[in-house]
This record gives sequence, structure tokens and C-alpha cells, in this order.
Amino acid sequence: MTETKTAGRRIFSGIKPSGHLTLGNYLGAVRRWVQEDQHRADALFCVVDLHALTVEHDPARVRRLTRQAATLLLASGLDPERCTLFVQSHVDEHTRLSYLMECTATDGEMRRMIQYKEKSARERAKGGSVRLSLLTYPALMAADILVYGTHEVPVGEDQTQHVELARDLAQRFNQRYGPVFTVPRATSPRVSARVMDLQDPTSKMGKSHAETAGIVYLLDEPDVVRKKVMRAVTDSGTEVRYDRAEQPGVANLLDILASCTDGKPEVLAEEFSSYGALKGATAEAVLEVLRPLQARHAELCADPSYVDGVLRAGAERARGLARPRVDEAYAAVGLLPPA
Repeated sequence: MTETKTAGRRIFSGIKPSGHLTLGNYLGAVRRWVQEDQHRADALFCVVDLHALTVEHDPARVRRLTRQAATLLLASGLDPERCTLFVQSHVDEHTRLSYLMECTATDGEMRRMIQYKEKSARERAKGGSVRLSLLTYPALMAADILVYGTHEVPVGEDQTQHVELARDLAQRFNQRYGPVFTVPRATSPRVSARVMDLQDPTSKMGKSHAETAGIVYLLDEPDVVRKKVMRAVTDSGTEVRYDRAEQPGVANLLDILASCTDGKPEVLAEEFSSYGALKGATAEAVLEVLRPLQARHAELCADPSYVDGVLRAGAERARGLARPRVDEAYAAVGLLPPA
């Protein structure tokens, strides 16, 4: 699906290289970027590697996953002729603006953010603590958005809190220092793809989960994909029906099948008389989606200079868009420009 680009509209979204990208990442976000967002506005897509540093990490793994994420985004269909793809740490303006956002935000706003509350509570329960960056990273996320004069941020429900913070900070900054920032808004897909863990259908399929048996990764081998789907948790009973509350396992499989085939889960449920048949059809639908993506990924891996060139050009364009706005923000708050 493509749309006519709206002049003057800018979209920004990013993905964190905290783990291998999953089917949930693709169906829930990336596919929309490819099919809709890059066609309808000036769209910037970013691998937000700095956000991967808020927790304990292996430096070599972060580098490897950052490159893998960028390559998978290209393999999924992001077109450098239609959008801007880059790595966050390659554009210094993100961190330059982040400090101004920290100076605009309040301690209470940071401590109310859900991820900080949940992760810090888990660590305290174990007698540990979290990094300061886990508390302040929403200021960096706001900078990621505001630095480009972003109008729309396509996000899932779990990220709308961050966009609301970016809106609040933009409005507060503009009121205090003058009209520097566009006030963004979160946008949700018309039909939201909900992809839950195949072994725990009440939890989202996350790329950084410790347990991986219920997670389909974009680069999983076909046999691995098929095995994970066929071993998916279902529910008591035998009737295939779409009921997220009473049959979350079956509903998750129907949601995945519907997302892969552009169908409706309620209608698809009527086609199956057993859980086994539903699992088999879902596995084949997932494989059909992943096959061309994996083939294109292999081609791109064989031509690393192409990926390097895309990221270099993307960062250069992003830098050109961001620097004047950050310079304006620095001047607005009273910082002396360099001689």
C-alpha cells in the first residue's frame, strides 16, 4: 500500500538493537514503515544504539546487532531513495539536544516513566540498582524526536508515554525560550498487529527476553520457525475461536496468521477444526513472509559497502536537518555560540 507524500510532514521512528529483531517487530512496526510511512511523508528511521547502553551490555554485541538491525530494515523494504536510514550515535545532535531536554524535564516526570519504574523495582528487589541513563533516557528519546521537527511518531501503545513526554517538553521549551520545536503526535496503525510470545501469549514477543522458545526471530531458520509455531501454547478445549480473554494462545496464532495474510482473525478461525491445522497454516504463513526478507538480507550481507554507504548518507542528511535546530535551541537557552 502506498500513499502520496504530504509536503512538509515529517515522520521519525527508531528501533533499539537490544536483541535480534523479531516477527513482532516486523508485523507490529517495520512493515508499516515499509508499506505506508516511507511513502506518505519525509520519513526518518533510526537504529537507536545509544538506548541499548542503559543496561548491562556486551559492546561487540551492540555493534553487531546495530548493523544487523540496519541491514534487516533494508531487507524488509526500506528504500534509501524514499526515506532516511541512519544510526543514532552517528549524529551528535541527538546527545547535544538530550542535555537541553534534561534541563527542561523534571525529576518527577522521569521517575513516572513505566520502564524505569518496572526495571528499577526488579533490580531493587534483587538488591541491585540501575544505571542513571535508565532514568534519563526518555529525555534522549524526546531529543530523538524533536531534533528533526517531527510531526508524527508511529508507535505502539507501550511507547505513547514517551511521545507524550516529548510533546510536553517541546511545549514547555517553546513557552520558556521561544518557538523552536514542532510539537509531535503519536500515530497508531489503522489495524494494530499484536504479536505475543508463543509460549506466553499474555506477554509481547520481545527481542530482549531471556526465554526464546516462544520468540520467532527474523533470521530464524525455517525448521526453527516451524518448530516454534507448532509448539506454541494453546488453550484448554479444542474449538478454534477468536477470544483474546478466554483463548489467548489461539487468538495469538490467529492474529499472526491474519497479519501475515491480510485476513481477519475472526473469519480465519472458522476455517480450522483443530489447533494442529491452525498451527500448521500459521507456520507456513510466517515462513512465506520471512522468505524474501531473509533472501534480501543475505544479498545485503554479501555487499557490506552498500549498507555502509546507506548509513553514511543517511547520517549526513539527518545531521543536516538536525544541526540548525539544535543550534537554535542552544542560542534560545542562552548558550554562547562558538567564535
